[in-house]
Amino acid sequence: MTSPAFPQGAGAPRIALLGATGAIGASIAQALSAAGTPFSVVGRSAAGLSTAFGAYPLATQRIWNPDDAASLRATVRGMDTLVHMVGVPYDAFHLHPRLMRAVVEAAEAEGVRRVLLIGTAYPFGRPQAPRVDESHPRDPHTFKGRMRKEQEDILMEADARGALQGAILRLPDFYGPGVDRSFLADLFAAAVAGRRAKVVGPIDTPHEFVFVPDVGPVVRELLRREDTFGRTYNLAGAGTITVREVARQAFALAGGPPKLMVAGKTMLRLAGLFDPLMRELVEMHYLMTEPVIFDGSALERAIGPVAKTPYADGIAQCMAAARRG
Repeated sequence: MTSPAFPQGAGAPRIALLGATGAIGASIAQALSAAGTPFSVVGRSAAGLSTAFGAYPLATQRIWNPDDAASLRATVRGMDTLVHMVGVPYDAFHLHPRLMRAVVEAAEAEGVRRVLLIGTAYPFGRPQAPRVDESHPRDPHTFKGRMRKEQEDILMEADARGALQGAILRLPDFYGPGVDRSFLADLFAAAVAGRRAKVVGPIDTPHEFVFVPDVGPVVRELLRREDTFGRTYNLAGAGTITVREVARQAFALAGGPPKLMVAGKTMLRLAGLFDPLMRELVEMHYLMTEPVIFDGSALERAIGPVAKTPYADGIAQCMAAARRG
């Protein structure tokens, strides 16, 4: 059955976006708004929610403390579907499964029917195939991958025992206009400023990136269907591209050749002696040398063709946003 789960014109919001103030939350909010679907946006900061969603008439703002069980239950009360995209500091990935368990417990207690987790490639570990589909072994060799796998397991175990319906949408690395939590972000800022861009190497390995504005419509389509839960999906990007090619295109739009400062694994280790974030990047450096390239065919079988912005268009939009500051 593929009937819409949330018909237009419904009254109170039945969808809650948990951890909504990031780039992915903005993309989903735009897609739901375009469909006329009311929704709630959930975050820790009233000011942050107002800044991000004050111009969205269909968005209801909810403040929560995800560390407090009562606050969590109050936040999800009355909701039918949760979209979980709560971020944690890069050096605190142990919080991912803890938060997922708390959300599942609150959802079960309050009768929430469905939870969609926005996930990553980390649980797969090193790729064992040129294209990674949902049947690929989840065999993470990193702490971050193990924490993300545990997060997934908590949700899908709840689905298996009938407590709720769970689904996972895994994203590759992402980029987009004004998205600062992308390791491509400095390329666009540097190209506009005419300085050297700080990038992580090697820069000639083909990678896959998803353009953030393309994510929201995919989530909207998953939520509109009843037969898409109980499963996991990989969202593939618009083909592959190298970091060097992204730099070439970005700097060309700025009128010059690329200027790069490339940090390899050794430099990351050295920087990590002084910078905790750089230290955390060392563990995941394998994704630069052995990138996970998704097979997204299962997703397209579930919801139909997925619109993907070509890299040239996405890079141009990122450059336009960087010029606007």
